[in-house]
Amino acid sequence: MTTLHQLRCFLAAYEAGSLTAAAARLGHAQPSVSEQVRFLERSLGARLFQRVGRGLIPTEAAHELRPHAEQALGAVAAGQQAVRSVNELEAGTIRFGVFGASRIYLAGAVVLEVLRRHPGVRVELVGRHTTDVLDQLRRGRLEAALVSLPVDDPSLEVHPLIRDELVYVSRHAERLAQSVTGPRLGDAPLALPWASWAEIDTTRSQLATMVEVTGRTLQARVEVEDVETAIEVAESGEADTVLALGMLHLLGDRVSPRLGWVPLRPKLFDRFAIVHRTGAVLSPATALMVEVVSDRMRGVARGADRLGRVRVPR
Repeated sequence: MTTLHQLRCFLAAYEAGSLTAAAARLGHAQPSVSEQVRFLERSLGARLFQRVGRGLIPTEAAHELRPHAEQALGAVAAGQQAVRSVNELEAGTIRFGVFGASRIYLAGAVVLEVLRRHPGVRVELVGRHTTDVLDQLRRGRLEAALVSLPVDDPSLEVHPLIRDELVYVSRHAERLAQSVTGPRLGDAPLALPWASWAEIDTTRSQLATMVEVTGRTLQARVEVEDVETAIEVAESGEADTVLALGMLHLLGDRVSPRLGWVPLRPKLFDRFAIVHRTGAVLSPATALMVEVVSDRMRGVARGADRLGRVRVPR
């Protein structure tokens, strides 16, 4: 019966051109390698080498056997790697980067899905804002992350996922009679989230540009850190806000029916992507998180489409 060890010895002898060199390459004694080659020849019923002095000349049978031996050993190596990958996944740690609003977009759903599929894995979701997360990626503290675009850095590889349309949210129906333009946005009383990141937040930047092209400056009447507080202020009628449809879909019943929304004109979108270092090969655990997060975000996009771009407050 042909064994993998025999095939290894055969390939080493074929490539090295001598039994002595093959033994040195494999870390075995020369007689042992010679014996394995003889066993293989006996099993196959064919001579594989002509002995010339201390060297070996492969026969035609050896030339025919070589690719099959390489394929067999390659398949075994691939199987071993697959098993190692499973072991790493079962006991590995996922340290994945997320931005501030990920608690709404991802919530606990992605963590629970990963734990359901692989109970032994550890999960760390890290980050407060895209800027912070990108810095950790560059430093090698994270393998991959979900971030908001744009990302302009050749050291990072970007895989766009979804775009989430921004809408103007208000309790006042008369403010929602038509799409909100730059001049109207510039005059509106606004409650805007992410106060600590206002100068670099991509959503704020888009809104500011929309207003500035009309000769105005974006002003927030109320600055808060989280979306839920901005919604609460808007529900009171004291100020309006701008949020993404995906967020409104995910918040569900937490968004009062007294609130409605309309699109902005021109339309604006928050865009999201998976990012990792250019050329990086992700660990099995991180690759699993990327898969689960990507599925979740695509589901958010479908939910936002069903929610609709216009809602009249009740």
